[in-house]
Amino acid sequence: MTNAAVLPDSDLPLDPFLEDSADATDQTATDEADQTDQADDDGETPNGFAALGLDERVLGTLIDQGFHTPTPIQTETIPLLLGGRDVLGLAQTGTGKTAAFALPLLSRIDPAVRAPQALILTPTRELAIQVAEAIESFSAGLSHVHVVQLYGGAPYGPQLSALRRGAQIVVGTPGRVADHLDKGTLDLTDVGYFVLDEADEMLQMGFLDEVENIFGMLPADRQVALFSATMPSAIREVSRKHLNAPEEVSIKGKTTTVANTRQRYVVLPERLKADALARVLQVEDFDAALVFVRTRQNTTDVTDALNRRGFAAVAISGDLSQAQREKTIADLRSGKIDVLVATDVAARGLDVERITLVVNHDLPTDPESYVHRIGRTGRAGRSGEAISFVTRGQIRLLRAIENTTRQKAEEMSVPGTEEVNDRRRARFAERITSALAGENDGGDPLAVYRKIVDDYVAEHDVDPVALAAALAKMSQGGKPLLVEELPAPPARGEKRGRDRDDKPGRGQGKGRAPAPSWSVGSGTDTYRIDVGHNQRVKPGAIVGAIANEAGLDSAHIGHIDIRTDHTLVELPADVPGHVVKRLQKARVAGRPMGLRRASEGGGSSSGGGRPDRGGRPDRRERSPR
Repeated sequence: MTNAAVLPDSDLPLDPFLEDSADATDQTATDEADQTDQADDDGETPNGFAALGLDERVLGTLIDQGFHTPTPIQTETIPLLLGGRDVLGLAQTGTGKTAAFALPLLSRIDPAVRAPQALILTPTRELAIQVAEAIESFSAGLSHVHVVQLYGGAPYGPQLSALRRGAQIVVGTPGRVADHLDKGTLDLTDVGYFVLDEADEMLQMGFLDEVENIFGMLPADRQVALFSATMPSAIREVSRKHLNAPEEVSIKGKTTTVANTRQRYVVLPERLKADALARVLQVEDFDAALVFVRTRQNTTDVTDALNRRGFAAVAISGDLSQAQREKTIADLRSGKIDVLVATDVAARGLDVERITLVVNHDLPTDPESYVHRIGRTGRAGRSGEAISFVTRGQIRLLRAIENTTRQKAEEMSVPGTEEVNDRRRARFAERITSALAGENDGGDPLAVYRKIVDDYVAEHDVDPVALAAALAKMSQGGKPLLVEELPAPPARGEKRGRDRDDKPGRGQGKGRAPAPSWSVGSGTDTYRIDVGHNQRVKPGAIVGAIANEAGLDSAHIGHIDIRTDHTLVELPADVPGHVVKRLQKARVAGRPMGLRRASEGGGSSSGGGRPDRGGRPDRRERSPR
């Protein structure tokens, strides 16, 4: 019996039947032992899914593939959905919610109807792909049931062809689904089953308008299953408006991902992060590493810094086409890439077994994001490592994260110069050992080089050791083998004033944000942005967005006054027009800032009137900055 006896969430492994929890595996073993005691006389083991009322063909597929024990959310949710109830599910990643809605969906699909009967929305392309693949695997025993994936970054042609052929199940992102609805290429007339997966992430990314419009185009008698890792007021409001007396199912998030992951942190200023990351990656033993940063631009900056230091690193963000993203993930799986640098949204749904180390280059601003991040490692009973870079101003945030995870992180130091150099020397020696062993690297045999060396020693009468050292230096290609000492941080008692590098919200990359492209004057002005309490925006998010997008030190960001539907913030009076335009498009709390001087209208600085929201958000695929 394998450890894959519990159906997991499909936004974890690409194989939908891999379990990501050691505790769940242990529980499965216990369940199987109990089931063995209760086995029928003919020796067959009862299947836990059989009592849930699933279609026999779906149940047969589960039995054929060796699955016996449903997870708690599957046990509670499947009978409700089969009974026609709407469900509001509070469930974290890894609880098995994909199977919880997919199995009853497949049990009610009519293969004879060649039109969409089920619509599943996910916040990201990766999750859409993995949910669709999971459903396809569950439907192996059903004939003529087809799934179509609708997401941005992919050509319309194959999607249109699949819709014309009569796919019964549509899995997609809100932006692309809305596009198909606008074009008239997607008809929801026969949709009786609507699922919103990761609904909180969807709304945070600014897709509320699309979701509301889709609800308005669905048949009145559709059944809805809404799943969310958190339950903010916006999700409650969607449920109140669009779900019919939903049954609430709440499954506590599993702590095994955290329990399987050793958590450590380093306190350091922003300016040392690039060198510290390189040192950590050189000293830690890992197969593949996932590095989280705050913005898309940070992915490029950090990746460039790593590549200059000799790492095989690649950035992944919403700017990549789907083909590029798929190739990048495939290269990570195969070992062509050792380090992946990503934002939270870009890494959503990512699961690669090689990832054994997660580095929070930029600490997330909320504990739940932290848990999702470190959940990329320490899966399926494996151990994992998570290291966070923390500025002194973020210590309180780290403590809040520890309270959420109920696990203390260990403080560590940046690996010292001698430790790093010892490791580099050892690895260089390993390369020599491999070469002496004659391992085939595709080059000429060792004998060819031995003759060259012998001839050189005889002709020039040189010391063979000196010659070997010269050849070793040649192999480095002009790059230093050893690293130098890091700049010494200020002493504890040293007067720092307002240290630019210790402020949260600074840009990343080579260790510090780009300096403003203008000379910041002494005057200030009040600016208005189009998010407020209604969008649950926090001061830290505003500071981070402005600092990163404008390359502006947080010391230049003054008083922040968050109001009902907008915010007033003090900035330098001489912010250039091109920077203002960039900040107008920058996103905070899932919406464009629309930044402008408060004196320019769109609502007075006293808070009266309605803000100028600048129209509906664009319907294209998008990610928060």
